[in-house]
Amino acid sequence: MNGDDLRDDIALLEQRIEALREARERCRKISLAAKTAIAAGAAVSVLTLLTVIAFYPSAFFGALAAMIGGAVLLGSNKTTWEQTEEELRKAEALRDQFIGSIDMKVVGDKRPTMH
Repeated sequence: MNGDDLRDDIALLEQRIEALREARERCRKISLAAKTAIAAGAAVSVLTLLTVIAFYPSAFFGALAAMIGGAVLLGSNKTTWEQTEEELRKAEALRDQFIGSIDMKVVGDKRPTMH
């Protein structure tokens, strides 16, 4: 590979890395939403069972559905997050390998001094 091909490959990898970082951020937001649904469902269920709030079947079963749905979403999202992280690590390692293989030229032999 010549330098231009490597630079093109590095640019493509940079785009892939950016897309993976955006996917990771979406996973983080989904995880937060799932945890919020679980917590809200648990709070409504506990408050209903303690008779702090009135029992409404639709609210109680909605809270149970939120807890179950949140748990399923959290588990599914965890797998996606881990796969995204693995792909991100691989892409960054390949980019680093490409950058390390470029024949860099040193500009100037001496560093300028103040005196």
